[in-house]
Amino acid sequence: MAARDGYVLGIDFGLKHMGIAVGQTVTRTASGLTTLQARNGKPNWSEIDQLVVQYRPIALVVGLPLNMDGSGSDMSERADTFAQHVARHTSLPTYLADERLSSWAVKDDAALTGDIHARSACLIAQAYFSDPSVCQLVEVESDLPAQPR
Repeated sequence: MAARDGYVLGIDFGLKHMGIAVGQTVTRTASGLTTLQARNGKPNWSEIDQLVVQYRPIALVVGLPLNMDGSGSDMSERADTFAQHVARHTSLPTYLADERLSSWAVKDDAALTGDIHARSACLIAQAYFSDPSVCQLVEVESDLPAQPR
């Protein structure tokens, strides 16, 4: 995990929507920010760039949707690939965070406001602060093709 202070962007990966949250390492809290549209899991990269310029995060945290038994799925493979692309695209440390129950938790937590995607991203960013064991650093594969803009 990053040792310095600053912002962290949490990303709830989805094929049509990507929730975004911003977290602050000093307060160790996160807030839902926005939801970006995506096409088959590909965001508008200029929107990602704008968020990186605006917040200058020290790290990105992408939710990894594992099955309840901890096994992977097609969606977790796609989230992992997205995390590698975003790590390469931004050159920022990028982590994958186990998000197994984030959508259920969001639906059940009346204290969280905003749309479900941004709220889920908030829990993903919060996982980075709360339980480092659920986050793993993304190792960028050198043979990964560049993400088209």
